[in-house]
Amino acid sequence: MIHRRGDQTVRTAFWKTPVAGPVALRTSNLDGDRQADRRVHGGPHLAVLCYSADHYPGWSEELGFEMPYGGFGENFTIQGQTELDVCIGDIYRIGGASIQVSTPRGPCFKIGFRWNRPDLVKRVEATGRHGWYARVLTEGPVEAGQDVALQERPNPGWTVAHAARVYRNRSKDRTAALELAAVGELMPRVRQELREPT
Repeated sequence: MIHRRGDQTVRTAFWKTPVAGPVALRTSNLDGDRQADRRVHGGPHLAVLCYSADHYPGWSEELGFEMPYGGFGENFTIQGQTELDVCIGDIYRIGGASIQVSTPRGPCFKIGFRWNRPDLVKRVEATGRHGWYARVLTEGPVEAGQDVALQERPNPGWTVAHAARVYRNRSKDRTAALELAAVGELMPRVRQELREPT
């Protein structure tokens, strides 16, 4: 979990590789894939990081190298869903488990550190290709290649992309910020930050 680049040393679980066969998904993480910094990642509302497989061809072209799945530190690389489709509070069935979308991902410096591209964090945020977190509602085995099946959508007006924009502009548009803060399925810490003027 310790990675070095030049003078910089970072404790991170960002380096991901595909796993064959079933893995137990638990309320705090996947077995064998724990978060390195539990102050800002992990816990009941940030148990699973999801990222769209649909973004990878664009990133590979823009960055000039073939970026592999897992390249953004995600636990689940999901085909056919992006931040424009997935909504806060969505419940999905995957294998024997169910998850609920809890908040947009706030990209951190480790994305740039992983790929030795300090500009990458700003590019992720500018493009909106940041991913989303989910809480685990039902623990169970999951496996690569399984369907990610939508079960419920309580907030169809609050896509991950829309929620991320409102959060970033929360000090400028207080009305939208308070509307998002009222979404009960949103991560509690984020709801509180939306309520507090900055």
